Amino acid sequence: MTTTATPPGTPTTTADLDVLIVGAGLSGIGAAYRLQEMRPGTTYEILEARQAMGGTWDLFRYPGIRSDSDMYTLSYPFKPWTNEKAIADGDDIRAYIEETARESGIAEQIRFGHKVVSASWSSADACWTVTSVVTSPSGETEEVVRTARFLYLCSGYYDYDRGYAPEFPGLDDFGGQVVHPQFWPEDLDYSGKRVVVIGSGATAITLIPSMADDAAHVTMLQRSPTYITSLPQRDPLAALTRKVLPAGTAHRVTRLRHATLALGFYQFCRALPSAARRVLLKRATATLPAGFDPTHLTPAYNPWDQRLCIVPNGDLFKAIRRGQASIVTDRIATFDETGIVLESGEHLEADIVVTATGLQVVSFGKIALEVDGRSVDPHTLYAYKGLMFSGLPNLAWCIGYTNASWTLRADLSHQYVARYLRHLDEHGYAFGTPDERGPEGEGAPVLDLSSGYVQRAVQHLPQQGRVRPWTVRQNWMLDAVDHRRTDLDEAMVWAPQRVGRTA
Repeated sequence: MTTTATPPGTPTTTADLDVLIVGAGLSGIGAAYRLQEMRPGTTYEILEARQAMGGTWDLFRYPGIRSDSDMYTLSYPFKPWTNEKAIADGDDIRAYIEETARESGIAEQIRFGHKVVSASWSSADACWTVTSVVTSPSGETEEVVRTARFLYLCSGYYDYDRGYAPEFPGLDDFGGQVVHPQFWPEDLDYSGKRVVVIGSGATAITLIPSMADDAAHVTMLQRSPTYITSLPQRDPLAALTRKVLPAGTAHRVTRLRHATLALGFYQFCRALPSAARRVLLKRATATLPAGFDPTHLTPAYNPWDQRLCIVPNGDLFKAIRRGQASIVTDRIATFDETGIVLESGEHLEADIVVTATGLQVVSFGKIALEVDGRSVDPHTLYAYKGLMFSGLPNLAWCIGYTNASWTLRADLSHQYVARYLRHLDEHGYAFGTPDERGPEGEGAPVLDLSSGYVQRAVQHLPQQGRVRPWTVRQNWMLDAVDHRRTDLDEAMVWAPQRVGRTA
C-alpha cells in the first residue's frame, strides 16, 4: 500500500543535515560507513553521549568483558575480523570499532559529549529538531539544537545511566563492598577476597572465571539457572580459510558459516526443545567434577526462551573444577554484616558482592519524541520491517537479533536506511511514514525473550504485529533474502517534496 499526503503549512526550515545518527558504538559506526558507501555526499553527524566511541564496549570495563557472539558475525561484513579470537575481549572490540572509524573518516563526524534528550518532528518542515545536552571534558553543560531530514537511533536499548538492582533486604547492614558491573571501579582490589556474584547471565559467567585466579573464592548465587555452553575461543577453520582465500572472501565465507550454524542450532532448539536441553546439559556437565549437582545448570524454561550464554574454552567450568568457583541456587533472605543469608538457611561469607542482576531496557535511548507537537508513547507504536515505526516519519531504531549477533540485523538496517534516503530523492518525497493503519489485531512484544530485563520493560517498548511487514523476525537468512527485494513503498505514506524546498 502506497499513500501520498501533502504536509500542512509552508516550509520554514531547511535541515542542517541529511542524517543524524545517535550513538558512536558498533551500530553507529556501521551506519555511517553504509551511508558513505551507498549514498555518497550524504551529510551526517554522529552524536555520542560519552567522551569516547565504542558504546557498550567502552561503557563496560569489568574483568573479562567479552563478546557473547562470535566476532565473525559481530564484526562488520565490510571489514574482516583478523584477530585470532572468535570470542573477543572488550578491548579488542573497542579497538576494532575505533580503527574502522578512523580508516573511513567517520571519526571526524562524531560529536562527543552530546546526550540527546528530545527530538521533535515537523511535517511542515520535513525535518527533526534534535536537542542535546552537551557536556565538555571539563564538565560544563549547554543545550545544542540540530535539524536533520532523518533520525537514526543507533544507541541500542540498554540504559547507560543505570543498571538493574533489586531491593535486597538488609543491604545497608553489609560491611563489605557492593559493586554493579555497569559501574566497575577501576581500583577495585579483590585479591584474596571472598566474592559473591549475584546473577546467572552473561555478565556473571564472564566475571567469575576472570576473578577466580586472584580472589580467595568466587560464588555465583543464582535464583534460577541459565543454559550455558562452551565454544572454542579460536576458530582454526577460520585461520585456514584466511590462508587460502583473499581476506574479504575469507571473511564472508566464515561469517556465513557461523551465521548458518547459529541459526541452525536456534531452529533445532525451538523445534526440539527436549532434545536440545539434553544436548546442552550433557555438554555443560561433561567437564565438571564428580558430584556436581546438575540442577545448577538445569533451567526451568526451554532453550532460547532466554539468550544462551557462551563460555569460551569452558573457562567457567574449569574454575569450578579447580575449586576456585562454585554455584549456589537459592534466594536471598537478607544481607548481614558478613555476607548473605539464604532462604535455605545457608550463609555465604562475602567481602565483595557483585550485583550482576541485569540491565535496564529503554525505548529510543530515553529520547522524548514528538510528532507535530504530539508526544509519542513508544508502547503504542508498531515496528515496521524491524527498524521503523508506525506514525514516526523518517526515523529508524537499530535493533539487533536476540538469537544471533547484533550486527547481522544492524547491517541490514543500515543498508535499508541508505536505500530509503535514495528512494526519497528519486521520487521527490519529503518524507515517509509507516502507515498507522497497517498493524492489525493484538500486538506482541518487539523483543521475544522471557528474560527478566525484557519482561520488566515490555510495557514501555514498541510492539510488533502478527503479519509482515509488522513482524520482527529472528531469522537472518530470511531477512537477508527479503532485504534484497524489499518493497520500499509497502505500507508507507509518502509526502511529496514541494517546489522551492531544498534539503
